[in-house]
Amino acid sequence: MVYLFGLISACLLGLGFVLQQHAAEQAPVSDALSFRLLWDLVHVPLWLGGIGCMVAGQILSAVALSKGDLSKVEPLLATNLLFAMALARRTSGQSLGRSGWAGVLLLSGGVAAFIIAGRPTGSSAQVGPLRHWLVIGLLTGLALVLVAIARHLPFFEEPPLLAAAAGILYGLQDALTRVSSQLVHHSGVAGLLTSWKPYAVVALAVTGLMLVQSAFEGGPLRMSLPALTAAEPLAGIVCGIGFLGDRLRTDAVALAWQTIGLIAVVVGVYVLARHPAMPGSAAPPPDPAEEG
Repeated sequence: MVYLFGLISACLLGLGFVLQQHAAEQAPVSDALSFRLLWDLVHVPLWLGGIGCMVAGQILSAVALSKGDLSKVEPLLATNLLFAMALARRTSGQSLGRSGWAGVLLLSGGVAAFIIAGRPTGSSAQVGPLRHWLVIGLLTGLALVLVAIARHLPFFEEPPLLAAAAGILYGLQDALTRVSSQLVHHSGVAGLLTSWKPYAVVALAVTGLMLVQSAFEGGPLRMSLPALTAAEPLAGIVCGIGFLGDRLRTDAVALAWQTIGLIAVVVGVYVLARHPAMPGSAAPPPDPAEEG
């Protein structure tokens, strides 16, 4: 069930990202990195459809996270790019070709290699609050640094950094979503509402959404989706191992395959996001025979 919910969630997220980018690229440049951007996009039906898909996907990912370990679910969510590619390919009429199939195999194979080699499992080991806050602080600080660097770059160069920052916040949001589900199980709704974690989940979701839409506004999907898709699972895995007690196999062979799997995921994400079928990707050069 964890894998089923994770894959359906990835499908909805991928479809949602494509729809959101189509709408956000039409928004005023002055709205970038402002919550006013979200207010303007709320009035765009296409964007609302994308948000609906994304919200449904996040709900299903929360169900998957409540039933499985973060280090197991996060790589599955990275496959959202496969579904984004399917929609983009359908709307553009562009065939996959060698690069498309290579990206599909790298991404799906990398996810499979990481999960099979790592065999992620949960643990009841308690992690001290210092380590808990250290991981959260490092990830939040890294996201802030990426945004600060982006603000000193030309507008059209901002999307990769803004998307990476959003991905980090989404990975942290996934981790706190899992913690919140555990709170409900052990302390009920009352225990959840008296904790800071669900409110942090909402704050991370809204801030991440603003960063994502700013990235989508600044350039085509190929500039932002690779960083977003790669950063979220990596940040989630860091949280899972850092303060949620997730355990991975650590023998030499397992670590080697986990590393190969993660590298394959990142490369596959990059290859697919730059495929000509993706919105805004560079068109293939004209055929000289047709120029005459």
